[in-house]
This record gives sequence, structure tokens and C-alpha cells, in this order.
Amino acid sequence: MVDKKAEACFTCHASDEPLKKLSIADRTRIFTTDSCRVMGTINPIYNEPSCYEAPCHAHEPDQAVLGVIDITESLSSTDQKIEIAKLKMLLFACIAILCISIVVSFFVRTWVDKPVRELVEATKNVGSGNLNFIVVNNSADELGILARSFNNMTKKLAEARLQLFQSDKMASLGRLAAGVAHEINNPLTGILTYSSFLLKRTANNSDFHDDLEVIVRETKRSREIVKGLLDFARQSVPKKNNIQITNIVDRAITVVENQLSLNHIKLIKKYDENLPDVYIDANQMQQVLINLIVNANHAISKNDGLISISAKLISLPPYGITQIKNALCPKGHNLLDHTVKIKSMPSIRLQARVNEKEGYINIDPIYGKNRNHYGLKIKTNSAVEFSCPKCNASLLDKKEKCPKCGGPVYFFEVPGKGLVQGCAVKGCEWQYWQSIENEGQKEYIEIRVEDNGCGIPQENLAKIFDPFFTTKGQKGTGLGLAVIWGIIDNHNGRITVESEIDKGTTFTVRLPIAKS
Repeated sequence: MVDKKAEACFTCHASDEPLKKLSIADRTRIFTTDSCRVMGTINPIYNEPSCYEAPCHAHEPDQAVLGVIDITESLSSTDQKIEIAKLKMLLFACIAILCISIVVSFFVRTWVDKPVRELVEATKNVGSGNLNFIVVNNSADELGILARSFNNMTKKLAEARLQLFQSDKMASLGRLAAGVAHEINNPLTGILTYSSFLLKRTANNSDFHDDLEVIVRETKRSREIVKGLLDFARQSVPKKNNIQITNIVDRAITVVENQLSLNHIKLIKKYDENLPDVYIDANQMQQVLINLIVNANHAISKNDGLISISAKLISLPPYGITQIKNALCPKGHNLLDHTVKIKSMPSIRLQARVNEKEGYINIDPIYGKNRNHYGLKIKTNSAVEFSCPKCNASLLDKKEKCPKCGGPVYFFEVPGKGLVQGCAVKGCEWQYWQSIENEGQKEYIEIRVEDNGCGIPQENLAKIFDPFFTTKGQKGTGLGLAVIWGIIDNHNGRITVESEIDKGTTFTVRLPIAKS
């Protein structure tokens, strides 16, 4: 039975008359059933002569349309493929957006985020007091201009801080020296007056006379100490004479031997024979030795305490011991850095550039030593471009090559003593100072003061010569070793210290043999 109301039959049987032609133009249609979409293709079967002339004909000649071929096909698989294609397109769109975002993020990070982060890091370093931090940004955009302005600002801040530090230190020393002079000189004057008066009255009493001579001599020396403190603050020139160093050592021991006996400390002296005279200020050098012996006494808390003092003549080459006390760039700018000290000595501050990274390197002031302080990370065997921190003048000698590794050579001038040259390759320790090398080996008087006391922590060794640094709390002023340093420095000598906890400390003083 034909369902005339079915979708496939309705068109042909709607008028209940034979069709002469199919009224619909489209032969294909898509419709929806309860389960899926369906595509139908309809094609009419027209009455041909062979249909009504054949012996087996069943149709009249005047019938135009004999029927239709109607084919339907489910589109469920096609719809499924369309959905999969949509998902793929959506996924592709997401991946494309993600890739574009990554690329955009990379460029934003490189051109904007990274420079801003460096500036933030730089401000944190400057805020914590590190004025050596440099922002590396050579771009010509606004961030590059900001980075260069920032570097210029920190450079000027560092210079201002150095000047302030020096001014404050000298002002503090000056105030302290003035206060000490005022408070001590007056009682010292009274002591010296009365002891000198008693000394004259006891000329016939040898026991009292000898003791009073010690009082008068030490009172005068105390007055000289106060004056020496003022001289140290004002960097005055010592009053030097040729004198036998063992006499100075013996005088220093005489002053403190009673104190050592009370603490049951044994003192051993060991002098080389026929030591030459040395050109020194006797009072200042006695002050140095007394301070060192008193410090050794304070460091010993056990009954079997031992202090050993030796003096001998030594001969040393300049390499490894000569201190560079002044350094200038080709334009005359001072390169000495008092804020960064190496072994308690002001270092030589140079601006360094490696692989577009800039920073500062503080060169060891001892000729031949390479305990440099690096303000930026440099790989071993990397060549460094050195320049003046103040004027950016190049400090590389383009005509010279390092005789040890063939690397570039840096230089700076020591006024009156020629050029100091060094290899600009990290890891190569070559250095050469012609005028000092020409002087050859020099003779020194070496005085060693050793004790078996508590020792000094390694972290304090670099600071013990700084003014006002003390490990004695309220018992110390922190000026003793600073004054010693100033005295030895004014004698063109050197003082070094070696110490080990619970084993003891050794101070070594080297004084050049120089004639008046």
C-alpha cells in the first residue's frame, strides 16, 4: 500500500491525478527524521515510446509520468564528520592563538619585561647599598636611555658616598683626637711636672731616681702618643732618625714586662746579630710594639701564655710585597678606592666590560698579588676591557701583549713611579712594574710578634686595621691597630697578620732599610 501522505509520495499524489511533470525544481532535498538528517534524491520516470509500444506495455501513450525514483540516504556519518571537522578547526584556532600569544609574549618579555626587571633589580641593589650595580642595556629606546641615566646616577652616588665617607672618617678622627688631647694632655702635664721635680730632688737616691726616670720617660711618651694620634688623623710626617731596632723593642718590653709577669706570660726575644740601623721615628715605633705586645697579652687567657718577639734582616724582591698607594688614569683621575679594601688596603677600582656586561673590578693593591674583587661575573680566560670609572678613558695598551698568555694588557700610572701593567685576561696573573723591578731586591727589618692566645676569627682579619673596629667591646677604642697601620704606612713599611682560632696570632712588621 502506498502511503500518499508520506514525504516521498505526497508531491506526486497530492492532486490525486496522474502527473504530467514533476512540479518541484530541486531533485535533492534534506530533511530531518526523529533520529538524524536524511538526504533524498528524486528523479521522475517519463513515459517513453518503448514503454507503451512494447508488446508487454502496461501504460497508455498519453500518460506522461510513469513514476519516480526516490532514493534516501542517512546523513548521520556525514554529520559526524562535520562535527569532527568543527572540533579540529576549534583546536587549530586555539593552537594558533596560543602560538601567536607565545611569540608576542617572547618579544614583550625581551623588549619590555626583561629591561624593566633589570631596572627593578638595580633599584633593589642600590637600595641595599650596592652602588656598583650596573644596568646593561645598550638599546636606543626609552628603556635604554633610562638604564644609562640610572647608571650615571649610581656612579655619582658612589662618588658622593666615597667623599662623604672620607669626610666623616676624618671628621670623627679629628674630633676624637681633639677630645683625647684635651682630656689627657692636662693630667699628663701635671704628672710630668711633679715627676720631673721629684726626679731632681732624688738625684742622690738611686732607687727612687731610676723609677722616676721611667715615669718621666713614659709620661713624655704618652704625650707623644696623643700627638701621634693627632698626627695620624692629619697624616703628618714622622720624625725619623737612624736607630737600632732592638733598642726600641727592648724599651717597649721594659714598659709592659710587669704587666706580663702579673699574667704569668713568658716572653721570648730572638734577635739576629749585627742588624743594621733603620730610619724610623723611635717613639712611634715603640708605640707600635707596645700596642702589639699589649694586644697579645689581652689575647692570652691561659697560664702557659707565651709571647715571642723576633727581629731579623731579610731581602725581598718587590713582586708580591710592594703596595700601590696611588693610581691614576691617563687623564689624571684617581683610581684608588677607599670603600673597597683588600687585606685592609685601599684597592684600585677599574671599570670593566665583558660581552656587553659592565661592572667594576677592584685590583689588589699589592704588586703581583691577584686577590681581585670582581663586581660582575667573568668566566676564566675571558678578556676584559678596562677603562677609567670617571672618564671612561681606555686603560688597555694596544701596543702590548701579555708575555705569558698573549692577552691584552691594562695599565695605570703611579705618580713618580711609572706605569703598572697587568694582563686583562681573567686567570692570568701576570703583572709588571718596571720602575720597581729596576730597583731590584730590597732589605727589610722584619719584626714578628707571636702569641699563643685565642686567635682572631677569619671574618675579622680584614677589618682589624679599620678605625673604630674592636673585638674588645667597651674595653677597646678600635684605634690601636688603626694607629699602628698609619705609623707603618708612613714609614713605607708593611704590617700583616696571620691568625688561627685557639692557636694564636702573628703580626709581622717589615721596615725598609733606608738611610737618612
